[in-house]
Amino acid sequence: MANIKSAKKRVLVAEANRQRNIAWKSSIKTAMKKVLELAQAGDKDALNAALSKAYQLCDKAVSKGILHKNTAARKKSRLTLAVKKLGE
Repeated sequence: MANIKSAKKRVLVAEANRQRNIAWKSSIKTAMKKVLELAQAGDKDALNAALSKAYQLCDKAVSKGILHKNTAARKKSRLTLAVKKLGE
């Protein structure tokens, strides 16, 4: 660990940010899995609500700087394609 007080603080802040980013990414993955499960089950109303929630989480992660905008767009696109494929 660093010797300078401000460097020590930056280490602690960086770790807190890392933990927060991991939590956000995990919640996005969980929401995506839930959408895919609902797509297999065939419940349209719950599926639309879960898909909207997954989109919302991706967009909010972009605004907070956790995900790059293209990464979020790719995740949303792949999720939509998977839902359409399961729905057929």
